[in-house]
Amino acid sequence: MAASVHGGRIGNLPAEANEFIGRRLELAEMAGLLGTARLVTLTGPGGVGKSRLALRAAHAAKPAFRGGTWLVELSELRNPDLLTNTVAQATRLTEQTLRPLLGALCEHLAGPPLLLVLDTCEHVLAECARVVQELLAQVPELRVLATSRQALGVPGEQLLAVAPLPLGERDDAVALFAARAAAAVPSFALTEANRAGVAAVCARLDGIPLALELAAVRLRGQPLDRLLKGLGSRFDLLVSSARPRPARHQTLRTAIGWSHELCTPLERLLWARLSVFVGGWDVEAAEFVCHGGPLSAEDVLALLASLSEKSIVTRDGEGVAGRYRMLDTVRSFGADWLAGLGEEEAVRRRHRDYFRWIARQGEAEWLGPGQRMWAERLTAEHANLRLAVEECLAAPEPETALELTGGLWYFWFACGFAEEGRGCLEQALRRASEGGGPEHTLAVWAHRLVTLVPDDLEAAESVSTAYVWLAEERRLPVPALPLTGASLAVRGESARSAVLYGSTRQAPGGDGGAEFFQLMTLALQAYLLAGQAAFERCTSVAGRLRQECEKRGELWMRAWGDFFVSLAAIGLGRPDEALRPAREALTAKWRVHDRLGAAAVADLLVAAQAARGEDELAARLLGVSKSLWRTAGLPQLGRPDTSVFHREYERRLRASLGDARFTEAVREGGELGPEAAIGLALGGDGTEEDF
Repeated sequence: MAASVHGGRIGNLPAEANEFIGRRLELAEMAGLLGTARLVTLTGPGGVGKSRLALRAAHAAKPAFRGGTWLVELSELRNPDLLTNTVAQATRLTEQTLRPLLGALCEHLAGPPLLLVLDTCEHVLAECARVVQELLAQVPELRVLATSRQALGVPGEQLLAVAPLPLGERDDAVALFAARAAAAVPSFALTEANRAGVAAVCARLDGIPLALELAAVRLRGQPLDRLLKGLGSRFDLLVSSARPRPARHQTLRTAIGWSHELCTPLERLLWARLSVFVGGWDVEAAEFVCHGGPLSAEDVLALLASLSEKSIVTRDGEGVAGRYRMLDTVRSFGADWLAGLGEEEAVRRRHRDYFRWIARQGEAEWLGPGQRMWAERLTAEHANLRLAVEECLAAPEPETALELTGGLWYFWFACGFAEEGRGCLEQALRRASEGGGPEHTLAVWAHRLVTLVPDDLEAAESVSTAYVWLAEERRLPVPALPLTGASLAVRGESARSAVLYGSTRQAPGGDGGAEFFQLMTLALQAYLLAGQAAFERCTSVAGRLRQECEKRGELWMRAWGDFFVSLAAIGLGRPDEALRPAREALTAKWRVHDRLGAAAVADLLVAAQAARGEDELAARLLGVSKSLWRTAGLPQLGRPDTSVFHREYERRLRASLGDARFTEAVREGGELGPEAAIGLALGGDGTEEDF
């Protein structure tokens, strides 16, 4: 389960894949710098170990950062305009706000001391500098640790140049090579007899960690003396003929090139074609995107295993769920090779088309039993989907971009990427200024959908009104104002909204969009009936919604049915009956990454527990609710001065518990880890094992 900044002050640092070797002096210096400087940047060439060193330092620094330690991997980012989105997503800020995202991010990160690790900044350097400078100005307790091939240039930045490892026979380079060699060949051991040979290999590779790790794997097929001999002759040949480069950069490229030459022709071809992926890939994606010519789809799995054994690719997970990835430097080498083969355009097009197909499959199956799987799969493929969207936006046919961005409505809307989705849809719609056609209708409908967020309902209504005008002008078979109806009801105009939500005409798009609209209509009816205190009728409509969702095995909209059943039970004075459907709704919303929905359900559980007389638990849940609203990008809904709900329950619970105990209980709930917070809401005691 993903962690949350305000839901437990933990972070998202991945476990270290293997033993960290050496760098004692650098780690000591970094610990000192992070205690005094607000921005520390590790600089150095590719392959020198900046990312691994930053991760080790961040793990060591965890106790000092109650606000969490958060890794933001930027290597997969191609569009600098999405840097703030990437930081928001990494820190679990759900993009369901129409306010400027950077401002929402500043509020989201505010609180106890927090460490943000920005890894691989050099290709988006200017935007990194802008965002970091704003974050540091607005978030007093924030520290940033960056890795980059050059400085960010932000005032107050402290630089630490990361050099290759020391080369003596008893120094770090030898220790690293020996550790990785033993991992590749369990029978290998560093002895006095082979120590000089290992040191010679390390010297030949200039102590560059990535080069050492690639060379260590070669011991699977040859003894150390042959490795050293082959390495020496290969480097002499390449260094004499290579284009002028900085010596260490040339060494790394030569080491990767040497690994490349030791691959079979099909392995090299697959390596080159895999370079089009960003953020990793699974076997199915590799088979579709990389097959062709001498490389069949049936060959891909075995070749991936072989490249994994050679440390060209790494694998996370087991079985069909396993994902592969390449280090940036290795992928860059493959991309150069792909360009040299003249295949870059064709393979990138296959990559784009594969993820267009994935988006269509997800839409068709979203309202069904595979919904959680699709939420997790598309979140894992987010970087590749971004790249596919960029390719579509660059294509001469605007319909392609409209189809993909509009077809991802369920991902943008339900999985917490509304702000990014709005931007993509707006770009696609601007390119298709003439409009017309089902793709355009779908994109406008999707834009309206992701614009409906609680903190800017006026904007949602204006977009909806413009869309209805468009639909009527072109006589398109689209619904009237179902979402605008909800915005009117929030402002108390339920009489007018009751007229607007009643249309049963289909929404644009495929079957997924049409079915979604039908379910949304039932949800809006339940919402409006609850707002009119017609709780018996609300229960009936919400029950119909649940039944329709159960037929499909659908989770996301079914959770809203549970929500309204629970809300009606509270309204009817039956809070005990409200607990089970509310907890079922919270479980579903959390599992499909709908943080806004989870926050709304948490509010419901505050009300239910308070009505049951469980005042201390209700106060702790109020703290959970506030933290969830912040992770949803709507921190103002978690503050009693701006939320009617929180103001009312703060008054009641404070009067019941007293100021001191109420304040402490809210703080306890707000500082729980994410699993513990959800576990508490589901009936546990707030330990990590509850959920």
